[in-house]
Amino acid sequence: MTTYNWYQTLIKPSWAPPAWLFGPVWTVLYAIIAMSFGWVFYLALQRKIALIVVLPFILNLVFNLIFTPIQFGLKSNLLAGIDILLVLGTLIWAMVAIYPHVRWVAYAQIPYLLWVSFATILQLTVTYLNWGV
Repeated sequence: MTTYNWYQTLIKPSWAPPAWLFGPVWTVLYAIIAMSFGWVFYLALQRKIALIVVLPFILNLVFNLIFTPIQFGLKSNLLAGIDILLVLGTLIWAMVAIYPHVRWVAYAQIPYLLWVSFATILQLTVTYLNWGV
């Protein structure tokens, strides 16, 4: 509850979506991620794609999974801002890396890319608005 109270006290831009929207959006995105990333890992285990193609997918999962503990556990907007930039960067890298091998996986990331792009702008804005507060 203290985490929720902390987040509620942050200054947010007027265009920030309501808190209830994040759960449904991430549920859909995690389904897409599980299916498409799972396919990439399957191909890697079958040695049909190189480890360098899989690396950005692994890093993206790591950066994605540590966002919540950083943002809400450590309550660090700055570190969360850095992390979300890493999520975005590794996602773009993953899309570019997989495109020559399995195009549908790259295309499947478009909703994830759109949301993470929006989330990056939102996180950086929240970080800026709350700098020194």
